[in-house]
Formats: sequence, structure tokens, C-alpha cells
Amino acid sequence: MFPFSRCLFSFVLLVFLVRWCDGAIIEKKVHVRIINDLGNGSDLNLHCKSKDDDLGVHVLAPHQFFEFSFRPNFWVTTLYFCRFWWGDESHWFDIYVERRDVGRCNKQCWWTVAAVGPCLLDARVQRYTLCENWKDQKPEGSSQGPKARMYNDNKHLEGNEKEGNAIIIY
Repeated sequence: MFPFSRCLFSFVLLVFLVRWCDGAIIEKKVHVRIINDLGNGSDLNLHCKSKDDDLGVHVLAPHQFFEFSFRPNFWVTTLYFCRFWWGDESHWFDIYVERRDVGRCNKQCWWTVAAVGPCLLDARVQRYTLCENWKDQKPEGSSQGPKARMYNDNKHLEGNEKEGNAIIIY
């Protein structure tokens, strides 16, 4: 039994050291920002949650943003999802999926939300080009799952995000 315990201890120690070197043990906070880009003067209602945290309901005026921060968990399974609604529209989206987003936005995940879906800021080109469909919709005429849209718009990088009032939860 002793050799098994020794192997198990060595394995756990190895995983711990790898995660430590990767920065996951003393993980820096991830900052998520959601900007209302609906247009037409529409307010955006949103309600974001994780398995453990309910961030509440918020109403964003045009170009206003909601921001929250968290530390990802050790198991690389952190997930935050949001419901968005305005007028007679209602949709949901996984706003942060650690396995999906760790290489895309790292510690600063900024999203614009338009009627067609959310777009993530691509820090390499400083544009909201990483666009997704709503999780509750399939592309028209398709029996397959959603496919990502391409959307090039950098208007929020020209200072517009500073015009809105921030709602920040830490």
C-alpha cells in the first residue's frame, strides 16, 4: 500500500506545482465587462450567475457597462452565464467559460451585447471580432448548433465605454 500512497502523493504534488507555475494557485482576478450595444436607445437587462454566485439583475442604458471580477477555480471549470432581455427579446449566453476563454481574453474579458449576440474584445487587434450566437438560437435553416459570427467594430475602444456609468461588483 505504501508505494501507491507515495505515487499518489507525487502525482498530487506534481499537479500542484504545475498549477502553481501556471499561476492558477495564486490566481489573478478575471475582470468581465458587458457593454450595452443594442442601439436604438434600448436598455439592456441582464442577470449573471455562476454555480456559487448570483450577481443580481442590472439595467444598462445604451453604452453603459456592468463589470464583475472573480478568481477562477483550481479545476479550470469556472463558468458564469447571463440572461439578457430587452423589449420582447430574451436570450442567454455563457459569458465566461474558463476552458474557452483562458487563451482568448485571459484576465480582461470585455463583451459588447448587440441584438444579434455578444462579441468579445480581441486584445491582439483591439476590436470586438470574436462574436458568438446566443446559446438559445440556432442559425436560420440549420439543424446544427450555432456558428460564430464575425463582426468588426472598434467604436467602444474610442472612449465610449468611459461615457457609461459602471456598475462594479467585487
